[in-house]
Amino acid sequence: QVQVAESGGASVRAGGSLTLSCTISGLPFGDHALGWFRRAPGNLDREGVSCIRDNSKYMYYHPSVTGRFIISRDNSKNTVTLQMNNLVPEDTAMYYCAVSRFFVCGAGMSRDEYPHWGQGTQVTVSA
Repeated sequence: QVQVAESGGASVRAGGSLTLSCTISGLPFGDHALGWFRRAPGNLDREGVSCIRDNSKYMYYHPSVTGRFIISRDNSKNTVTLQMNNLVPEDTAMYYCAVSRFFVCGAGMSRDEYPHWGQGTQVTVSA
């Protein structure tokens, strides 16, 4: 059984930083691209924030986070992290870690490509 568990969400002031972590078990971790999605308050859809391919040689970032967020993975520890810097109130959302059915990822980050999801971790950024 695949298990996906996020941690690291918190409430911070604008301009602050947070690091989200995600631990995954139950599948060959190194064979899958990984992604972070978020759902802002009042939105029904989850927006693809960033993804990283199996060997870390390609990362995608949503334009709204480019230059502020950094995704990384450690295949020896089955973890993926999202370092978030210079946070703004618009980053307030529930953040979800997800495992792709493919080993690569790219712009668009279709939810249909990610069959395994965590429960989410809340990030709140105040002005």
